[in-house]
Amino acid sequence: MHNLADSLMTGANPIFDFIVVCLNFLSIFVIVWGVLIAGIDFVRYELTEKDRLVAARENNFIRNYLGSYVLLGLEILIAADIIETIIHPTFEDIVRLAAVVIIRTVISYFLNKEIERALQTTDHQPAKKKES
Repeated sequence: MHNLADSLMTGANPIFDFIVVCLNFLSIFVIVWGVLIAGIDFVRYELTEKDRLVAARENNFIRNYLGSYVLLGLEILIAADIIETIIHPTFEDIVRLAAVVIIRTVISYFLNKEIERALQTTDHQPAKKKES
């Protein structure tokens, strides 16, 4: 029975390695996509908004929006690291995974808190222009 489990894991390792690579690319894509959207929104508001206070509020919203993409990318990376450690469990990998998970969890926690705080304080409604 032990040989069957070893044979299955040996045969499945390339599939899991491929999944880990795909998850790593997905996390990069998510973060880059968030940066592109945030960058486009930033440039659009900087070029069109004359009221600097409204522009500053929009920049804060854009920053929080980007933070949500960074959080999602970090969570995907953690999932990939967990799968990789399960596939190749060495003591060094387990310690490295623990350190990475702790660091990413702390970053995720503070980013999430910042996003929540900003969403509570920022009333994201377009400013109404006064009509003369």
